[in-house]
Amino acid sequence: MAQVYPPPAPMKGDTVVDDQVGKNREFAVPSVVGMGPSKGLVLHYERLSNFNIKSELRDREPQGEASTTVTKNARAFVKAYAPLWNHPHLKVILGVNYDREEFNFKDPNASVLYRNLEDKGLKTIGTQLAVIRPVDAVHWYIARVKGELNGDYTSSELTLKDYLKTSAEFIYGWKKSPTFAWGLGLQLGYTFGRQSLYPVLLYNRTFSPHWGVESLFPARVTFRYNASPKTLLFAGYTVDGLNYNIKLREPLQNGLRTLILRETEVKPRVRLEREIYDFLWFGLEGGYRYNYSFNNVDQNSNARSLFGAGSNDKTIVNTLGGAPYASVELFLVPPRKFLKKTISK
Repeated sequence: MAQVYPPPAPMKGDTVVDDQVGKNREFAVPSVVGMGPSKGLVLHYERLSNFNIKSELRDREPQGEASTTVTKNARAFVKAYAPLWNHPHLKVILGVNYDREEFNFKDPNASVLYRNLEDKGLKTIGTQLAVIRPVDAVHWYIARVKGELNGDYTSSELTLKDYLKTSAEFIYGWKKSPTFAWGLGLQLGYTFGRQSLYPVLLYNRTFSPHWGVESLFPARVTFRYNASPKTLLFAGYTVDGLNYNIKLREPLQNGLRTLILRETEVKPRVRLEREIYDFLWFGLEGGYRYNYSFNNVDQNSNARSLFGAGSNDKTIVNTLGGAPYASVELFLVPPRKFLKKTISK
């Protein structure tokens, strides 16, 4: 699931201040004391160990089967965020991203789907606009819209009609103290494979100088340990979902040439973030990937739904084995001099 880019975690005092006619006015924000620095540019690479894939081929009568070993499942992305408007009472942030997921199979000829994924991989080009609006010293809200081009396209095949996926969210929240913020809202997205509308709970809380929790339930829950101002440790889980259009070079037995891949996985994880130099940090993460779904449907069965309900006919049902994974990340954060200058204004 796509995440809203948070504003920089506050320093001492926690509030955003706006001088108005000789008095300070405070504005609430969803971040809390103790959260890590905001990320402006992120470079990420992730690799899973080998795992098995078994497929029920429902495009024929009688149904067929295929299976092999996935010898490579690697993911990489680049994300960048920039403030378009950065005022105490309103923040507007533009984000862009490019993601790529690659597969290699021990026997790609076991299935048309395997061959197609082996040849082209899965790509995402996206942009998002997030609005963070402090209402007063207690209340705030977040609104976000995002558009992505998801699929196995090449540059000559790319069309908005075939590959565009959209998501959005709105969360209204309360800042109870410098160490506690929470909110309720709705998300429209692909966390559970198909575009669905579901409720979310944001809960950010720092319990002590070292311990805290950051969550956007049900998509992720993370417990945080602040070992030092330059070292943070995390443990928790994420639920990630994607929805790709796949153009098959050769048709299935039922004549289909386009499939929708709906992917949902649950990942228990641990993570380390550490400052290298002022504005440059790195992250190391490890965990285990449990696959909930990696199924293929036609376009009619991929229609949006309310809370995940609706038609769920599958053309190919894939069962993926669990696998450990590891990732490495480099990211840029605002320099301390810039933060001090911003806070002093």
